[in-house]
Amino acid sequence: QVQLIESGGGLVQAGGSLRLSCAASGRTFSNYAMGWFRQHAGEDREFVGAISGNGGLTFYADSVKGRFTVSRDNAENTVSLQMNSLTPEDTAVYYCGARSSGHGSIYHAPDYIYWGQGTQVTVSS
Repeated sequence: QVQLIESGGGLVQAGGSLRLSCAASGRTFSNYAMGWFRQHAGEDREFVGAISGNGGLTFYADSVKGRFTVSRDNAENTVSLQMNSLTPEDTAVYYCGARSSGHGSIYHAPDYIYWGQGTQVTVSS
């Protein structure tokens, strides 16, 4: 069982930056690939970025590549999403998820088995 708690959301002007964090419980954090997804109002959850269990591999949606960075600290059981050059289109609720390494697709939300409660990011123009 893994519990995830996100933090760091808020209101920022276009062009600004935010850093989201996700704290995980449990002693087997490194067994899980971690992903960040976002959900715009009335839409399905969409992939943003992800990182492998040992942190050696990262993956990004084309829409955020070069602007967002996913990192993790397995000693601290945390995963972060650094978001730079934010635009109003990045406004959404952001969720971190945990997926058993090697199972399913890192891009596919239903393949993640644990989710945080979400944190709102609002980018004003």
